[in-house]
Amino acid sequence: MVLDLRDKEHSTIIYESSELDTPLVRLGWNTQDPRYIATIIMDIAEVVVLDIRFPILPVVELQRHQASVNAIAWAPHNSCHICTAGDDSQALIWDLSSMGQPVEGGLDPILAYTAGAKIQQLKWSSSQPDWFKILTYH
Repeated sequence: MVLDLRDKEHSTIIYESSELDTPLVRLGWNTQDPRYIATIIMDIAEVVVLDIRFPILPVVELQRHQASVNAIAWAPHNSCHICTAGDDSQALIWDLSSMGQPVEGGLDPILAYTAGAKIQQLKWSSSQPDWFKILTYH
């Protein structure tokens, strides 16, 4: 769940997964456009992007992974690009410039990289915007 903690006496849940008893395990804040956060739901092959001004419903759900997603990283140089990676050994880069507009069949990644093993972590380079690092495990 994502909480609003501005009032220390009373915190408010602003988003919970629609999957019962399934926690959110990671969160990535878009540093170029801080209205947007991306979150990973435990053991689910998708990433949910939220607009914190209206967090009840996702702005977009990224659903092209074939296994659980483990890592997310927003591009440090572009507010519309995000990379996701997971147990399907895929690192997928998405262009979210059409976020909020219906896309028939769902949004497709603009680039895919297949690693030799499951991807546990990733980090987008702040000095080389065309590069990102991945950490794999067997």
